Amino acid sequence: MSSGNGCQPQTFTKPALSEKEATELVDRVFGLKVSWLRPLPSYDDQNFHVCVSGNSSGAEGADEYVLKITNSEDSREPDLIQVQTQAMMFLNAEGFPSATPYLTKDGSIMSLESGDTGNKKHMVRLLTYLPGTPVAKIATNAQILYDIGKLAASLDKALAEKFRHPSVKSLHRGQFIWNLANVPLLEQYIDALGQNKYHAVVERVIEQFKGKVIPKLSSFRACINHGDLNDHNILVDSSSTSLENPQYRVSGILDFSDMSYGYYVFEVAIAIMYMMIESPDPLGVGGHVLAGFESVVPLTAEERGALFLLVSGRFAQSLVIAAHTALLYPENKEYLMITAKTGWKHLMMMFEVGQEVVEKKWFETAQAYTDQAPA
Repeated sequence: MSSGNGCQPQTFTKPALSEKEATELVDRVFGLKVSWLRPLPSYDDQNFHVCVSGNSSGAEGADEYVLKITNSEDSREPDLIQVQTQAMMFLNAEGFPSATPYLTKDGSIMSLESGDTGNKKHMVRLLTYLPGTPVAKIATNAQILYDIGKLAASLDKALAEKFRHPSVKSLHRGQFIWNLANVPLLEQYIDALGQNKYHAVVERVIEQFKGKVIPKLSSFRACINHGDLNDHNILVDSSSTSLENPQYRVSGILDFSDMSYGYYVFEVAIAIMYMMIESPDPLGVGGHVLAGFESVVPLTAEERGALFLLVSGRFAQSLVIAAHTALLYPENKEYLMITAKTGWKHLMMMFEVGQEVVEKKWFETAQAYTDQAPA
């Protein structure tokens, strides 16, 4: 759900290549013949699922890819896209199920191409296609929620401790609207909600965030965040045939375009929020995700104390920015408003139930995992 480095979430031009143009681009830039190609949903980039024929380049026999055409604004930051792509390659080498780029004909991981309108330029990459089912499409259980929390912590820890790149400083993205530290920037876009109960609860989130979270940021442990471990960006497959108690494993991690420097507690808050979206028991989700996360990176007392407002803050970001964007791009409203279908209900419920009750549920569930662990 990237939207440039600045605080304006909609300064980009979303690419709009036809399927014919995309097919010709794959041939011209990557030297591959397309067997078939179909569009994939996206927030502000353009993506295609591509199947190629006669791939003889030795890419382990891979013949399915995702053609990712980055919006014109983000394409102006090649260092950022470069480091995000290198991070994907690093994580893949570390055993995480992330995509890797298919090199262009001149051996590069990406190529800046003329766009479909005016003189706009778009960065183009061809990434390996990762099979699996989005978490949004399954009935989640405690096991996969725990594993997603563990994945979130393991990913951030690997990036923090081992990932090195000359352009890594580009991940300090300042006023990036999707960085969880920037919840107060939502004041610029809140009018997209109109004057209603939703407007009021977001104002409440922003004010509490400014008073209780911002002053504590310096005490949180810093790291590089994936930043968008949502229920459509995590793929799973089932390792069991049991319909009553399916066992899932993570088979793919998608979309690194929101990567930025942040804090460990940001990643677990983002994961909790998105795992709540489709859950029949949304308030019960957080404890399982938290337990998985803390099996790798235990949170400090101050980080735990901020968790409720961080989850609320991510709900506010997702809902406000989607409403603002849908006004500008009504043709993409259905995709943009996916979170809103249940998100408002969950955010309102969190505040109706109250921080103390929600935290008690999360922390008691997480503690139960510790109590069950062998000494």
